[in-house]
This record gives sequence, C-alpha cells and structure tokens, in this order.
Amino acid sequence: MSADDGGRWVGAAHREPAGRSLSADGVHERRLEQALERDLRGAETPRQGQSGKDTERRGAGPGDAPSGKDAERRGAGPADAPSGKDTERRGAGPGDAPRGEREDRPGGEGSVIRVLVADDQRVVREGLELVLGLMPGVEVVASAGDGAEAVALAGERQPDIVLMDLRMPRVDGVEATRLLRARWPAIRVIVLTTYSDDRSVLDALRAGARGYLTKDAGSAEIRQALHQVLNDQAVVDPAVQHHLVDALVTAPAAPDGLTPREAEVLTLIAAGLTNPEIAVRLVISEGTVKSHINHLLPKIDARDRAQAVAYAYRNGLAGP
Repeated sequence: MSADDGGRWVGAAHREPAGRSLSADGVHERRLEQALERDLRGAETPRQGQSGKDTERRGAGPGDAPSGKDAERRGAGPADAPSGKDTERRGAGPGDAPRGEREDRPGGEGSVIRVLVADDQRVVREGLELVLGLMPGVEVVASAGDGAEAVALAGERQPDIVLMDLRMPRVDGVEATRLLRARWPAIRVIVLTTYSDDRSVLDALRAGARGYLTKDAGSAEIRQALHQVLNDQAVVDPAVQHHLVDALVTAPAAPDGLTPREAEVLTLIAAGLTNPEIAVRLVISEGTVKSHINHLLPKIDARDRAQAVAYAYRNGLAGP
C-alpha cells in the first residue's frame, strides 16, 4: 500500500503499471473515477432503515403499504376491505354476502311488489305488463294464458299478487283462485275482468279473491289496489259494489251448504244439460263445471247425476 499525493491510500489494484508515474492530472482523474464508482454502487444498493417520515415525504411506492391516514385521504382502493358503513352507502355488490330474508314487508317502503298476470287474451296481458312495468316498486314476474298455467307459474315464481281474469280456457279464474288459496294462502288474488255481474263478483270473492276490479280501471286504481290488498284490505270496484249488495240481499239461501254457483249448476243438471253445455251457459270452463259437481255431490249425499236430479226436484232447485 502507498499514499497518494492527497494523503489517501491507494490499493495495489489501483496502482499504475510499472514504469509509469502518475501526474497531478492523472491523480485527479483517478479520484473522479473512484467517486463515480462509489456513487454507482450506492444507487444499486437500496438504503436500509428508511424512516416512515421519509416514506411520507416521497410518497408511497407501488410496493409500500399505505398508512391509515393515507388510506382515509385517498379512499379505499380495490384491494382494501370496505367498512360496514361504506357497504351500506354503496349498496351490496355482486360479491357481498346476501342480506338474507327481505326485511321490508311486501308493498312497504323500499320493497318491490311481485305480480303475476293471468289473462287468455295476449293483447290484454301485454298491455297489463306494460302498465305495471311503468309503476315504481312493481315487478311483473310471469304471465299466464289460462288458470292452469297461472297456478303452475305461481308455484314456481311465488308472486305477492296474481291479477286474475275470470273467463279463461281449461281452468277459469274462479277455480284458479280457489286452488291458489288452498295451496299458497300467502299469495293474494285480485280479479281484473270485464264482467261486473253479481254472480261473478260473489264467486270470485267466495273463492278467496281479495279484490275485484273491472278492466276499465286506471293505472292509479290498480296500483292502489295492489298496496291495499298487501295490507290485508279488501278492494271492490265501485262499479260493482251495488251488484254485490243486491246479490247478498236477494239471493235465496241454498240448502245443505250449497254455494249459489253449485245450486245453479245443479239446476242445469236437472234441466238435462251436459257439462260442456253448462260451461257455455255459465261462461266458465268445463273443468270448473266438473269441480262444482265434485263439490256439490257430497253435500247433497248423491252418488251420481240421477240422484242429484232427484234432490233438485225435492228441494225446489229444478227449473219449471
């Protein structure tokens, strides 16, 4: 080892080859080279023990974990876990755990009323779907072309309310309403039909319908009826209320617990009409006629149509 002109030691590796001497300029150039080498080595080796203050001054790099205050200032990033309040503000996302059972009662504030439409006329169904779709808080979950399809779809989709027409093929609205009430009592039925006669009103209400509207009802009336029925209120269109009152006042009591419709079917049986003919006369489906007969025979203790005819004559139910 030897000392250079500046009093600093120069290792053997940095000595000039034998036979050459360092001038003052050469010594100066060597010092610059050594300083440059030290700077390059320092840049390649990351500084250790860097304080949090340094990190805050220079800003968090891609690999740095942000401090609590920094995270609050910049907002939670994609990888940050949102707090409970954040989740409430933004609403549950696709990856959030479901809230479980619906807290709000159907028809209450913030809830959606699920409706099934049943009508055999396609233009009427599509018109109702359009009107209901424009109502806030109302969703059409299915539509059916007859009573049998309405009952099947109600079992699958579990609507809050079924808007039911009365005159439909296969199974009419009265029988479909009776089936729905027997299988799923929580599903409410509102009859929406062109018929406003007293017999239709009584049959629908006896089957379990909670509301009865005619098809000239406006969208505001329909929406109000939906909410009223969900709050366990009965809804009857003012246009048919007088029919209901007249029927209750003038209708004679049928014997042995027969309903007015069953008594009417029995009268037509006594007159010799077949099931298809009775269906045409009463504007109901043949399946509904069979259902009425199956209900009335046990009530009058009859095994067949012949005994039913004899009963009708004994009790004044046969026509002249």
